[in-house]
Amino acid sequence: MARAPLLQLTDISLTFGGDPVFEDLSLVVHPGDRVALVGRNGSGKSTLMKVMAGLVEADSGARVLAPATSTGYMEQDPDLSGFATLGDYASSDLDFGDAYKVEAAAEGLKLNLGAPVETASGGERRRAALAKLLAEAPELMLLDEPTNHLDIEAIAWLEQELKSTRAGFILISHDRAFLRALTRATLWIDRGAVRRQEKGFDAFEAWRDKTWEDEDMQRHKLNRKIKAEARWAVEGISARRKRNMGRVRALGELRAERAAQITRQGTASMAFEAGPKSGKQVIVADGISKSFGEQQIVKDFSLKVGRGERVAFVGPNGAGKTTLLNMLIGQAEPDTGTVTLGTNLIPAVFDQNRAALNPDDTLWASLTEDTALRVRGQSDYIMVRGTPKHIVGYLKEFLFDEAQARAPVRSLSGGEKARLLLARLMARESNFLILDEPTNDLDIETLDLLQELITDYDGTVLLVSHDRDFLDRVATTTIALEDGRATVYAGGWSDYQAQRGEVAKSEVVTRAKPKAQAKSAETPNAGLSFTEKHRLEALPGEIERLEAEIAKLGEFMSDPNLFTDHPAKFQKATDALVERQAALDAAEEEWMMLEEKAGEG
Repeated sequence: MARAPLLQLTDISLTFGGDPVFEDLSLVVHPGDRVALVGRNGSGKSTLMKVMAGLVEADSGARVLAPATSTGYMEQDPDLSGFATLGDYASSDLDFGDAYKVEAAAEGLKLNLGAPVETASGGERRRAALAKLLAEAPELMLLDEPTNHLDIEAIAWLEQELKSTRAGFILISHDRAFLRALTRATLWIDRGAVRRQEKGFDAFEAWRDKTWEDEDMQRHKLNRKIKAEARWAVEGISARRKRNMGRVRALGELRAERAAQITRQGTASMAFEAGPKSGKQVIVADGISKSFGEQQIVKDFSLKVGRGERVAFVGPNGAGKTTLLNMLIGQAEPDTGTVTLGTNLIPAVFDQNRAALNPDDTLWASLTEDTALRVRGQSDYIMVRGTPKHIVGYLKEFLFDEAQARAPVRSLSGGEKARLLLARLMARESNFLILDEPTNDLDIETLDLLQELITDYDGTVLLVSHDRDFLDRVATTTIALEDGRATVYAGGWSDYQAQRGEVAKSEVVTRAKPKAQAKSAETPNAGLSFTEKHRLEALPGEIERLEAEIAKLGEFMSDPNLFTDHPAKFQKATDALVERQAALDAAEEEWMMLEEKAGEG
């Protein structure tokens, strides 16, 4: 039996500033749907979500919401006016007895409900809006970039919450891992049209590429047909006095069809260009420590970063990732220890707060205010990696149109601000990139390009990000900040998780082992055979040996240069670690089984 839809849009058309956003758009959302809403920055994803929520009225078409269906919309810039604290806002539409739901959501999202609205950051406001929505538990949740300003732990918590909900939801996000884990269908906005596939985001890119390939083939066939008909029209005149007006009209229709086709938006023409090579050693940190009052950021931390490494910093919000980063680049002083920077460094910094962008400046002024980019005597040009370029032309490379050049920065979306900051960054030569949350608000295609550029960059990269997929694609070394200490791991996010799990398991076994040995000494072993008794006595020593080997391998693999300089050794050590961990697991299970049998005897 077919399910009655929660929401139905029929023949929706909407125009902003004379340009159509959607034309004759129709879609249906069913109960329990888990849908990824994807598309390029500026394609209309947030606008479509506002139409679904009933916050934006279409020029034509119908929006039908099933009777008694509750919907909740989490917007990127929530209005908290009239509320004293974030908690007041988050619990404003709840019954008194349901306040615990807000508190549970706030704990998972790491939100201080008592924080005053007046001084709350944009990220805190968004988390309050998300906590409010989760506590209200509507039948249909419309989530616009919910992972922005969440750390990895909070993202993992939200992921589990959404996995367990019975509600339907539509999700806009740039976080591939988040989308892959949660979605079972995909809505794709492309040039004013919406396509739907009954597969999750994991299948989106193959679908998109096949759609574009088919489209290009059809365009190629159309062009060939137009050329053939045009040749007939020219050559046929000399052979016949009367022209076949039907074919002439058909040629005109073919040309009109081609003219009506909307060209796909290209990919931003971004490029990092490394300047002169830096010295081989880029950063040498020796025994640095940093605390703020009771909070310890790092203690006695040492690190060497060589030229060409791509080092990622991960950890909860507030753990001190940006503080450690600033100490390593010489922008903050450690309490103890020293940091020595290498020679011939030309840094370029991407700031997560977009502080380099003045919201009152135009895009034009934002580029020309950088004195290093100005071309003397030519106000319409900037110097882009040694070559003069017209400002409008350069902005077009980053997908801005000519009208936006004189628009204020404040009018830009989050993704557009990120692209503008990247445009400033990429205009200059560098050999040392410092990227603090560069992935926020970027669309999937731009993220793909940025990942490729960083991977191919002939310089050194320090990167802070909560995007797990991006970290896996880019990082050669990961520094995790947890509980006042920083630990270095080889590889990206998944490598860090695997190595972290092995270390944690080893610590648990080590703590449990003295008890095991004591129990073994006290147990009479009456239920064991002679061979089993001998095996039980030998296992603690075998477990100790395996633990020692695992520890040595972990220490060997913690060298941040190992993966880059000696990939074969790194792989061999990884295989050995997996082998010994499997042996350790088997030895522990055998010991537990024999202990239980001895106890029964």
